[in-house]
Amino acid sequence: MKTLKTITGIALVALLGFTSCQSEVNEVDGQNPNTNAANSTATTNFKRTAMFDGSADDMLDGTSCSSIVLPAVATVNGIRVSLFTQADYQQVISILGQFNNDQDTVVLQFPLKVKTSNYTEVAVNSQSEYNAIVNGCTSAQSSGQSAISSVKITFPMTILTYNTSFQQTGSLVFTSNQQLYTYMSNISSTELFSVKYPLALTLIDGSKTNVSSDAEFKAAIEASLKTKATMEAAVQSSKQMETILVNGMFKVQSFVNSGVDSATTYKDFTIDFANDMSIKVFNGLTTAANGTYATSSQTDVFLKLTFSGNASMSLLNNTWKVTSFNSTSINLQSSTNAAVTLVLRQI
Repeated sequence: MKTLKTITGIALVALLGFTSCQSEVNEVDGQNPNTNAANSTATTNFKRTAMFDGSADDMLDGTSCSSIVLPAVATVNGIRVSLFTQADYQQVISILGQFNNDQDTVVLQFPLKVKTSNYTEVAVNSQSEYNAIVNGCTSAQSSGQSAISSVKITFPMTILTYNTSFQQTGSLVFTSNQQLYTYMSNISSTELFSVKYPLALTLIDGSKTNVSSDAEFKAAIEASLKTKATMEAAVQSSKQMETILVNGMFKVQSFVNSGVDSATTYKDFTIDFANDMSIKVFNGLTTAANGTYATSSQTDVFLKLTFSGNASMSLLNNTWKVTSFNSTSINLQSSTNAAVTLVLRQI
């Protein structure tokens, strides 16, 4: 089973977290106008949502609080990879995905630069420096100060500014996360602001929504974080299932289509899942079919089966939703037709 291991590489003492600014203005809950101070909950939410999201290269650097500035060089499972653009990340993904039960290693070549959550780029020269970044990210995440990457704001976004007498002093239009982050990080103790709603958001599952208040924005964040947690759990379940597949031999216990169970058709077949994502089907000592498999996940786990060389096995070609699994059986449901189910039993 593939695990994202401790990465060899870099550090910097980054300003990953943020400290609540002191303000002489009491926090206002934002109703008339929807007004916030430097220490308001909404300020924190907008700041964290606007932080630089370093998750695009997590397969490479193992931390979502920062990203390696390209070009860079890494040795992935012993293979030297030169990275010039984000398209080159696919090389890393392909190498890491070649086998699903090996111990992956990523070694970064120094010196390199890292872009941190506050959009600054820092030169990193050693393993110990990189470890400081990773540790800082872990601390920021555990204390609720890391970037909120599960919500994306659709720009432009307009903010109205006020003085402490609640008199409007102007308006600002932001066209990027970095502009918004800079503003939220530098609000003075004599400044208030309100967001000009509605605000369009894209959530982690790809859905889009509009929010009309700070409270709705907060609720959208909370919901998206729950979805993110579910998706992360699904990733772990997918890896656990891969381990079960590779470590065992399987038979078709049940294959129901149109209310008919055709398991007897497969009673003489044994299915062997290899760690290179290939499948062999045996009838006794004879190879009856070949195939490939792939696991994926969103909020659910999916198993794609592709067989060739045997008409009966080809009937199982599908992208299956994993409804449940344990060390002895895997229960599947067609992702396009819930009435079609398949149960694989370990022998």
